[in-house]
This record gives sequence, structure tokens and C-alpha cells, in this order.
Amino acid sequence: MRDLYEILGVSRDATEDDLKRAYRRKAREFHPDQGGDEESFKELTAAYEVLRNPQARANYDRYGDPRGPTGFSGDPFAGFGDLSDLIETFFGGFGARTPPRRDMRGGRDVLGEVTLTLEEAASGVSREIETAILRACEQCGGTGAAPGTGPVTCGTCGGAGVVQQVRNSVFGQVLTSGACPACRGAGQRITDPCAACLGEGRRQVTETVTVEVPAGAADGIRLRLAGRGEAGRNGGPAGDLYVRVRVRPHEVFTRDGDDLHCELRVPMAAAALGTQVTLPTLDGEEGVTVPAGTQTGDVVTLRRKGMPRLGGGGVQRGNLYVHCRVETPKRLTEEEEELLRRFAELRGEHVSEHTPGKGLFGRLREAFGG
Repeated sequence: MRDLYEILGVSRDATEDDLKRAYRRKAREFHPDQGGDEESFKELTAAYEVLRNPQARANYDRYGDPRGPTGFSGDPFAGFGDLSDLIETFFGGFGARTPPRRDMRGGRDVLGEVTLTLEEAASGVSREIETAILRACEQCGGTGAAPGTGPVTCGTCGGAGVVQQVRNSVFGQVLTSGACPACRGAGQRITDPCAACLGEGRRQVTETVTVEVPAGAADGIRLRLAGRGEAGRNGGPAGDLYVRVRVRPHEVFTRDGDDLHCELRVPMAAAALGTQVTLPTLDGEEGVTVPAGTQTGDVVTLRRKGMPRLGGGGVQRGNLYVHCRVETPKRLTEEEEELLRRFAELRGEHVSEHTPGKGLFGRLREAFGG
């Protein structure tokens, strides 16, 4: 026989409050209705029933038996109270005295989706989406019973939703409770189900929901609309509607958090001399100064021209980073080539020697006397 204090996980000098807290904690873990082990729950309850009774505890501490030195064959739990009172206290009404109740269950959450352009994500937008969703049946008002009728008290459990069994244990008889198999714990049964919802109490409908997408919304975020999910059963709370935001890739900008990036192709001469260009931004066209001597990889920063910060009220914004790429011309006229050669000579730069306008194969033929 296992030590009763060990079963509860308390010391031998544990107070009555210590015993109650230990039992409450372990009962939730072991109770069958919570997915626990039934035998462990019965053993725990029997141990608690002994130790919470001063006389039985004294007998156990002194003789190792709650019945005292004689080991009489009577019920060791006599006078300890109704176990159903304990179960009702700790588990919210699994005992025989539980009043009749409906099987109230919360509705499930629903997921929807909206797709936006980058400009719409930047400014914020209202969108309507359609969702197929379960709502309370209008014909029966959500009861699941045919009009003019209603749920009736379960005859198996008398409306308690649970049935009890008395089983023998090493300490005597132990009373256990479980969900009623006839009504599945509801305490009530529907004998004449609604023809529209077949007793479910809910029907699938298509709803149009307006979604307010805030400025600065990023791809992949979810917006929660509380209470707009599936209706609960028998008056249970409704679930939530979660709307996932998708933002299409932009042809010019790429996004990194609140910042935007784009590429600016700068002609070689303009990069060397510097220039002014006009760029499109989310706020319209913006003049950008490309400084003289710009190299490929240089970045021009436009402050506060990026995306609004989500939740920042449209005031806080990221930056727009313009990445420069210097372009070298691939084809030159004779005049352009001559000018570039003159430019290279002025700078003391070495360039290949060949006749302007002649290609590689022409120069090779000349070199070999062709």
C-alpha cells in the first residue's frame, strides 16, 4: 500500500489547507474528464478523504490504518461527506447536484484574406470580403429543436449531465462521476430536431464583412475581428474572424519593414558630372540629386519617404533608399569614342589602341595582314 502522504505529495505535518491545495492541484491532473488516469484519481481521492478526517488521519499516523487498531470491516469513509460535493467544487459541476444545462460550446475562429497593392497598404484601405460561416439557425433560434418544441431533460442522468458509479477500492467504496453517454454531458436531449439545421442549431451562410486595413500593414499580418467567427452552440460565445493581409510585389519598390528600396540607373557621364532626376514615390514624384562622382552601389536616402509605421498614426515613417547603378555605354559612335579617348588622355588613363569604328575581327585581320 502506498503512503497516503506520498500520494498527495505533502509532508506528514501538512495542514488542512496544505491537503486541500495538494488535492485540488492533482485532482485536475488525474480526473478522467480532464484526460487523466481514473485509477490514479480514485487513489488520490481516497487518500485525501482519509487525511482530511482528523480521526482517520490520527489512526493512520499511529497504526498505519485509518480504521484504527482493530481494523474493523466497516466503511472507513463513513461520515466523511459526499464525494460528489468535492468533485462539484473542484471541477465546476460534475457531481449529481449539478443543475440541468445545455451543451454550450464556443464557435471556431475563421480565417479570411485580402490582397492589396503596396500603395493601398501604405495608405490603409477598407475592403469587403465574403466568408462562408456558421450562424445560429433562424428557424429554431439556435436551439436545434423544431419550432414549437424544445430540448427535454435527459432521462438517463436526470438533467445532471453526469452519471455516477460506486466502486470498491482498497479503502472502501469510492464514488466516481463521468459524462452521461445518452446526452453527452448536455443534461438535455432534442427529441424533435429542427428540419432546417437537423438539430445542429447552426446553419452555414455567406456573409460580407468590411475589413479596415490600417496604414502600414505588412504582408502576412492578421487582423482580428472579435466575435465575427462561427456562432457558438446553444448560446456559447462566437469565435473570431482573422483576416490575413497579402501585399502584391511592387514593380519599383521592395520593402524591408518600414523602409523601401529601389534602383536608379545612372548614365556614366551623369554619374561623373552629377545630375538631378525625378523619382516616383508613394507620395508622388520627388526630385533626387545624384552627386558628381557617384559610383555603382552608392545610396541616396530620402528621409520619411518609406512606409508608414503600423500603429504610428501615419506620422512615423521609414526611409526610401535609392541604390545607384552606373551604366557604361555598350555601343559608341566614332565621335563618342574619339571624345572618350581624348578624355582618357587628359586623365592619363591607358586605353586599348585600335582604329575607331573597326570591330575586333577587323583589327585581327589587319594584325595578320588580312
